[in-house]
Amino acid sequence: MRGLVCRIRALLASDDGAVSVELVLLMLTLAALAGTLYLIVTSDAVRVAIEGLIDRALSVPL
Repeated sequence: MRGLVCRIRALLASDDGAVSVELVLLMLTLAALAGTLYLIVTSDAVRVAIEGLIDRALSVPL
């Protein structure tokens, strides 16, 4: 019985899956950030601002 208790304690103290869980959480966070950045960059306000910058750059007299 004592051996079983020691094995259960060893299993509970182990952190074998911790790295996998951390990587999954990191990937989910990065995917959410990428989606947010995509929505911002493809918005009308950003598109208009970029077009304004390009128009100003192309209309500079040489």
